[in-house]
Amino acid sequence: MQINYKLQDRFDLAIFLPVIILTAVGLLAIYSSTVNHPTASGKFLQQLISVVFAFAVFLIVYSLPQQIFKMFAIPSYLISLLFLLAVLVIGKTVYGSKSWLNFGPMGFQPSELAKLGTILCLSYWLTYKNRDINNIKDIGIALAIGFIPIMLILLEPDTGTAIVFCIITLSLIYWSGISLFGLFVVLSPGVVTFASLFGAYVFIIALILVIVALFFFKKDLFNSITVFIMNLGASFFFDYAFKLLKPHQQKRIETFLDPTADPLGSGYNALQAKLAIGSGGLSGKGFLQGNQTQLRFIPEQWTDFIYCVIGEEFGFIGSVLVLVLFMFIFMRLLNLSSLAKDRFSVLVVVGILSLLFSHFAINIGMNIGITPVIGLPLPFLSYGGSSLLVNMIMIGIAMNIYKNRKMHT
Repeated sequence: MQINYKLQDRFDLAIFLPVIILTAVGLLAIYSSTVNHPTASGKFLQQLISVVFAFAVFLIVYSLPQQIFKMFAIPSYLISLLFLLAVLVIGKTVYGSKSWLNFGPMGFQPSELAKLGTILCLSYWLTYKNRDINNIKDIGIALAIGFIPIMLILLEPDTGTAIVFCIITLSLIYWSGISLFGLFVVLSPGVVTFASLFGAYVFIIALILVIVALFFFKKDLFNSITVFIMNLGASFFFDYAFKLLKPHQQKRIETFLDPTADPLGSGYNALQAKLAIGSGGLSGKGFLQGNQTQLRFIPEQWTDFIYCVIGEEFGFIGSVLVLVLFMFIFMRLLNLSSLAKDRFSVLVVVGILSLLFSHFAINIGMNIGITPVIGLPLPFLSYGGSSLLVNMIMIGIAMNIYKNRKMHT
């Protein structure tokens, strides 16, 4: 009894067990979606090897002294930037994005490593000498730390991953104590621009809401007018920025607004994914029995659209189980952010939470047709060694922080 208590006190099973189950479900879904595929039948074995390797690295990270994460915060960030620069020069192009580096038979995505480096570095900067995040200089440097990798990733181009970096950066800055008005100034232009996609009426409503918010904050006239002009300018700038996007990126935005506009092209995957999930019913068609999956209606379903394999073959019950397991992880990480004794650890946990949640929300949204198809994997389930390895490293860091939560560093 005492042994079990000591284990629970140092090893957070409430995070680890859901991760184990999600990884196992992912392996089943990958096997189902590749077993009858003429060119992808070896993907399951590759992912199984990646799982074993990732869990071994997880145990190493969990066992490290907690101080080492702060020591390597800046070096990991700088190394990740070097890899992001290297991929632009010698990277391999996959689906129109130069985002892979190959080392012999092995390859990885530098953007995955950059997620970890950015979380550690930004957490360190926001912690260093107890900085006041409402200071213009400090918030400017914090934004630069987050947006330098974003600019490099957009050059690949990889819009989906860039969005995740934006979410991570804004989450950490918010958690560091930025004022509500400061957060409003940062976010409102993006919200107004997004609203402009849905036509003039939605755009006008968004601008009215901005005006109402400015009255709520009760700032002086100069600041209020400046913020309003920023929002107005951002929306008009969108037309110009949209023309700079690659054709396939423009198609993805148009398909998000109306998936039926190109049902055999850019809207195909989204429509087929919804059909697969809807056809699963309550308990699903059974393992290896999904028509959409086995007949390969969705190209490379084992990656970004792995969730619709689960929805079709394991039904509503299986789909909800996946959601519940993720919710356990998110709630546990949120709880851990209040248990950690030092600010750096708190911010690292928040960064990990924001990363996993953004991937989860956007990927599930892609599968059920409420977010654009922007090529983000579902953590622990989608095929991909780079993503799985970095996610397991982050879980290892979070559980390391849990193990040392009673120590003040």
